[in-house]
Parts: sequence; structure tokens; C-alpha cells
Amino acid sequence: MKNLFAFGFLALALTVVSCGGTETTTDASADSLVNEVENTTENVADSLENVADSVRSAGDSIADSLQNVQ
Repeated sequence: MKNLFAFGFLALALTVVSCGGTETTTDASADSLVNEVENTTENVADSLENVADSVRSAGDSIADSLQNVQ
């Protein structure tokens, strides 16, 4: 059983080593990541703004209904 784990670990280690692992981050990929984060942030902000507008209009509608009741 110990040999099975030892050979499994050895196979995993050889796989990791053979894949290289020498990946470097360039300025282009960093800029790409920054742009993606900015776009995602803008999309989330727009979505939150739309939800806030919906809540605001629902609140205004309720307030108008309450004024008409009195």
C-alpha cells in the first residue's frame, strides 16, 4: 500500500515537472487582467444601479399609493 502511494506521488511529481511550470507574467497579460477586472466592475456597478432604480421606483409607487389612500 505504501508503494502505491509512493509511485502515485512520484507520478504526480514527474507530471508537474514535465509541464514546465516556468510560466511568466508579462505586462500584456497583466494589462489584460486589469481590463477584465475593470469591465467586470463596471458591469456589476451598472447592475446594482439598475436594481437601485427599480427599488426606488417601487418605493415611489408605494408612496404615491399611500398618499392617494389618505
